[in-house]
Amino acid sequence: MITGTLINVATVVAGGLLGTVLGNRLPEKMRTTVLHGLGLITLTIGVTMAIGTKNVLIPLFSILIGGILGELLRIEDALERVGKWSEARLGALFGGDQNTFAQGFITASLVFCVGPMTILGSIQDGLMGDYTLLAVKSLMDGFAAMALAATLGAGVILSAVTIFAYQGLLSVAAGLFGSALGGVTSETAWVVEMTATGGVVILSIAFILLDIKRIRAANLLPAVFIAPLIVVALTLLGVAY
Repeated sequence: MITGTLINVATVVAGGLLGTVLGNRLPEKMRTTVLHGLGLITLTIGVTMAIGTKNVLIPLFSILIGGILGELLRIEDALERVGKWSEARLGALFGGDQNTFAQGFITASLVFCVGPMTILGSIQDGLMGDYTLLAVKSLMDGFAAMALAATLGAGVILSAVTIFAYQGLLSVAAGLFGSALGGVTSETAWVVEMTATGGVVILSIAFILLDIKRIRAANLLPAVFIAPLIVVALTLLGVAY
């Protein structure tokens, strides 16, 4: 039920470890260039996801409501505490400073957990035991983890815990409530809007990687779950969107 998630965790840990080792040997200018390159790719992915919406008002209200919930729940602060707490205990092993460690953890967690492949792959794994999509995602995440760890440090490795918890929960939930989900595809209305809203969150990560603006991206995460609720509510009310 969570085979794909376990594969994903393994590739991120392996890529993160390799990137951490290589990162210490790369010149500062080279690491900065690589980080900005990742930022541009992340920007492209975010735009591609966001423009898929069928009604821009759904991502708009999702971000507004989700951002308010995220600030009330202080998700970003909680993730930073986890990152710094872990760095304090693993810092001697991996090296690096607390701020960089926490940033690596938060950035990688969001990059690896927000997107259509995460949602659809986890649901397919939980419903049918088909982890093909997550296996493809795992390969991509492994290379991304190596590049991120080379510039942001060992905090990227810790994102494997987030992946395990998030994707594992989605797969288990899909297995338990599979009949209620029905035939879920990339064209399913709530998946489309959830993906588009996730694209906006991904854009906020790109801004951070490109040093454009420090956005509290983690506090926007609830928006990803608000979007499908809005779609379901509109469907029940018979409102066209």
